[in-house]
Amino acid sequence: MTVMEQRDAYRPAPPPAWQLRTDPAPLLPDAEPYRVLGTEAAREADQELLLRLHGELVRGRRYNTQATALTKQGRLAVYPSSTGQEACEIAAALALRERDWLFPSYRDTLAAVARGLDPVAALTLLRGDWHTGYDPREHRIAPLSTPLATQLPHAVGLAHAARLKGDDVVALAMVGDGGTSEGDFHEALNFAAVWQAPVVFLVQNNGFAISVPLAKQTAAPSLAHKAVGYGMPGRLVDGNDAVAVHEVLSEAVRRAREGGGPTLIEAVTYRMEAHTNADDATRYRHDAEVEAWRDHDPILLVERELDARGLLDEDRRRAVREDAEAMAADLRERMNQDPALDPMDLFTQVYAEQTSQLREQAAQLRAELEAENDAEGGAGRDGAAR
Repeated sequence: MTVMEQRDAYRPAPPPAWQLRTDPAPLLPDAEPYRVLGTEAAREADQELLLRLHGELVRGRRYNTQATALTKQGRLAVYPSSTGQEACEIAAALALRERDWLFPSYRDTLAAVARGLDPVAALTLLRGDWHTGYDPREHRIAPLSTPLATQLPHAVGLAHAARLKGDDVVALAMVGDGGTSEGDFHEALNFAAVWQAPVVFLVQNNGFAISVPLAKQTAAPSLAHKAVGYGMPGRLVDGNDAVAVHEVLSEAVRRAREGGGPTLIEAVTYRMEAHTNADDATRYRHDAEVEAWRDHDPILLVERELDARGLLDEDRRRAVREDAEAMAADLRERMNQDPALDPMDLFTQVYAEQTSQLREQAAQLRAELEAENDAEGGAGRDGAAR
C-alpha cells in the first residue's frame, strides 16, 4: 500500500447528513440595535412613509391615553398600555399585506387598530365582554392572547398550513420579553425553523415582564441571539425607531414570503406606563429611568426627521392632532354605551358543532333565564294589581 493509499484509508468519512449544521455566523444579530432615524440613512427614508408613520404614531399615542382613561372610568376592566412602544405596533401593522395574518399579544391592541380593526372591537375583550370582539378571519387578526406566548405556535401552524396549500401568506407573531421565557416560545421557534414556515417573530423587549427585569429572565447577549439555537436569523433593532422597525420587519416578511423561512426580531423599546392599570411600577423601577427614555420617544424621533426636512409645519401638526382627537372622541362615546349582553353567547363560537355537554348546559341556562323573566313579569303584574 502506497503512502497515498494509506492516507486515504485512514481519512475519516464525511459526516452523515443529520450531523451537518448551518454556519451560525449569518444568523447572528448585530452587536448594536439597528437604527435609521438620527443617522445618515434617514435621508433615504421614504417621505410618504415618514408622514404616515408620524400620523399613526400620534393617533396611537392618543388611543393609549384614551383607553387608559376608560379604565379609570370603569369602562374597561384592564388595559395594558403600549405607550412608548407605538413604533413597534405601527410598523408591525404596516409591514403586512392584507392577506397576511397578525398574531398579537394582550398589549398589541394598537397594532390591531393600525391594521384596520375597529378600536372598540379591539377593546371588547378587555372590558370583559363577549368572546374576541371581532371575526379573526375577516380581519386576519388572531384573538388577542392573554396567556403568554400561546399565540406563537398558532402562528407557526397557520403559516405552515398556508405554505402547504401554496398560499403566499406570512404570519407575524408579536410577544413581549417575558413571553420568551415560556415553553410555547421554544416550541414555536423550533417548529418554525424545522418546517421553514413563513412566520416572523417580533419580540418587544420593553425591559420588564411585569416587575421582573430582563436580566433576571435570561443571560443571553440579547434575545435576538436565541435565534441561532433554532437555526434562523436574529435581528436586533431600535424598537423606538419606527423607520428601522418597519424596514427590518418588511425585509423579514419578504424573506418569509419568498421561502426563506422564519426570522426572530428583537425590538429594544421601553414600557413608559405601568404593566397595566392594576400595577404600581414605582415599586420596581425609578422615575429617573423612565425619564431617560423620554428623549428617545418614538414620536419625537420621527418629528425630528420631519422637521429637518421641512415636512412638519403647524398646519400638518394640527391636522394630525385633530384626527387623533376625533378617533378618541368616537372611542369614548361608544365605550360609554353599556353593551347589550346575551348570556347565551357563552355557547356560541366555541365549537363548529356544539358538544352534547354544551347543548345540555345551554338548555339549562335558557330554562333558568326564561323562569327568571316569568318571575319578573309576574311580580310586575302583582304590583300593578295592588
